[in-house]
Order: sequence, then C-alpha cells, then structure tokens
Amino acid sequence: MINVKKFKNLGKANHGWLNANFHFSFAEYYDRNNMNFGQLRVVNDDLIEPHMGFDMHSHENMEIITYVRKGVIAHKDNAGNKGITKAGEVQVMSAGSGIYHSENNPTDDITNLYQIWIIPNKKNVKPRWDQATFPKTPVSDALPILVSGRAEDADKGALFIHQDAVIYGGNLAKCAEITHPIKYQAYLLLSEGEIEVDGKRLSKGDAAAITEQLSVSIKPLTDAEMLIIDIPSR
Repeated sequence: MINVKKFKNLGKANHGWLNANFHFSFAEYYDRNNMNFGQLRVVNDDLIEPHMGFDMHSHENMEIITYVRKGVIAHKDNAGNKGITKAGEVQVMSAGSGIYHSENNPTDDITNLYQIWIIPNKKNVKPRWDQATFPKTPVSDALPILVSGRAEDADKGALFIHQDAVIYGGNLAKCAEITHPIKYQAYLLLSEGEIEVDGKRLSKGDAAAITEQLSVSIKPLTDAEMLIIDIPSR
C-alpha cells in the first residue's frame, strides 16, 4: 500500500530565519493521527536563512540524521565534534545518554535540509557524531546505502545508527526505472524532480509511505534525487 503525502499538505511553521515543513507532528504542529511512521519519529524539511541556525541545545536517546539538499550546515557539540556538511552529504548524531549541539548555516545562501529522527533500539549509548560524502553520479540499478544499523552493511561505507533501519539515497537519471526492495516499511522522500512510485506520481518535496510491500517500482519522469528510509514498524 502506498500513501502519497504532498508537500503542500505538510505541517508548516515560518520563524523568519527558519521555514519548516513537518512530515510528522513536531513543535507547534500537532496531529494526533500523524505522530510517526513506525520507528521514524521526525522528518523535517527545513529552509535555514544565511548566517542563522539552531543554537546550542540538548538531545538524548535519538538517532538524528541530517541530509543536506542545498547549501551547507555547520555542526558543533560539547563532545568536541565539529564539521561542515554540504549538499548531497549526510551527518549522523547518536544522542544516546545526552549531548548538546548547534547547527548553523555559515554561508550567504539559504540551506535546505532534511532532519530525520529515528527512535534507537539501544538507550543511553555513548553519544557520537559522524559524517560522509556519497557519490553524486546518477545510478540506474540500485540506490546506495547512506545510513544503516544492520550488521551486513558494516563494510559498505554506511554511517552507523542504533536501529535495524537503512536509509538509501541518491540520484536517478530520467527513465532509469528501478525496483527497490523493502524489509519492513519504507518512507520515500523526493528531494528533486518527478517520479512515479508504482504508478503514483510524486513531485519535488512529496513523500510516499509504503507498507505491506516487499518492493516498490520507481520510475523517474525527470532526473530525480531521493531518500528511502526502510524502518521497523515497532
């Protein structure tokens, strides 16, 4: 079953420096029928104005993944980690027993990113932060693995999280139709372009919640960029 979530119907909040679009209930946007997708708790599609961002604040017992779609985000935390994540790159923070961090846009251009929160399968782990650059060349057979908590992906260069989940992501050239396998259930985020998912059309910013299927057919109608989060239901 596929449930398409249109960008225009996402929860909205505009704070001037931050224009946020919420896939699930978060902050001032509350919908008791839209709290999460299994162990996927948060997907925020954020636009951050130049030289603005999130000042130092705390998290605990959450796997927080940031995928930068456009621009740059700068990370700094109280564990001594710091780094710059650019468009097409991913950073992961295991908040674990507790961590303070900040994220800011240090440039003169707007930054657009997905912030993704996944509920961990282990609590109070030692906090950690990591980032990686992944190939931007369009693929025609399978999306690369960006993030994974599965043992079988340990040697594939994926960033680690404490959950039996995988985030695939990358670029597909127009008409490069693929069949994507699903272990649990999948949440597809279309970052750029237009695609058909089992015949259902998605445009830039849309999402598709896919349940009770072992695979899904993805047909790009234009060059497209996407993330697919394969996540346990509980």
